[in-house]
Amino acid sequence: MDLKGRSFLTLKDFTAEEIDYLLELAAELKAKKKKGITGKSLAGKNIALIFEKPSTRTRCSFTIGCIDEGGHPEYLGKDDIQLGHKESVKDTARVLGRMFDGIEFRGFSQKTVEELAEYSGVPVWNGLTDEYHPTQILADFLTMKEHFGHLKGLNFVYLGDGRNNMANSLMIGSARMGVNFTIIAPKELFPGEELVELCKGYAKESGSSVTITDSTDAVVGADVLYTDVWCSMGEEDKAAERIALLTPYQINSALMAKTGKPETIFMHCLPAVKEKEVTEEVFESAQSVVFDEAENRMHTIKAVMVATLGNL
Repeated sequence: MDLKGRSFLTLKDFTAEEIDYLLELAAELKAKKKKGITGKSLAGKNIALIFEKPSTRTRCSFTIGCIDEGGHPEYLGKDDIQLGHKESVKDTARVLGRMFDGIEFRGFSQKTVEELAEYSGVPVWNGLTDEYHPTQILADFLTMKEHFGHLKGLNFVYLGDGRNNMANSLMIGSARMGVNFTIIAPKELFPGEELVELCKGYAKESGSSVTITDSTDAVVGADVLYTDVWCSMGEEDKAAERIALLTPYQINSALMAKTGKPETIFMHCLPAVKEKEVTEEVFESAQSVVFDEAENRMHTIKAVMVATLGNL
């Protein structure tokens, strides 16, 4: 499958077949790395890594993935370039596109990553915005495939802030891939109706379902329980309000047991605030696969760079 030259901004832009291809490529690259085999698909390529927001997994994944495949990553923090301050995003994009072969952006506005893609003339990859976090979803899906052997037909339940970038992206990806997707959240934090309707359309095509509810009874039958921090970066002032709203949606041992499936796994994109969205007990349990997910960020991000920029 040829994805050469494509940007990776949101999973809305990719078909189920294309997402599956990226997952297969990631699994192949992971198996090779475990044997000590790295590639040269990005040899001679220079990649800009723009970070408005700090990061552990995203920064390390892009850096190692790039180097593993023979490329050169250049970290550009918010104080290193003029992006959107002294220079417009459009102008920065046109400058970087003449110097770099690919650009990763992690920051606040989805509009910024879209402008970078529109004007740079090179593949641009979304490392996280306030709206979407598509590379995390690939890591989550690779982890689920490793654990269950398939994605289609799995019952996936997300608990917490139902309108943050993780809820949005998981809903898009699950609906695309035939995973039955449920958000359990207080009504005040339900996702946007427009996105829900779009994803219900995807789910109809893939033979799955999208459910939005405020009842934790919806965890019954879940294969995956997933959560994220209750306050995203930049929302710290809302912490007390969020804790009050979301405490009933904490993932704890009683909630894991409520699924009725001992094989239910716990997932989290990390970093986690333990004893808030998840208890220490569940986080450290045998059902937790959070560090498999964290490692899989690297393999899936490498796959995205190789597929869209590399010489396969």
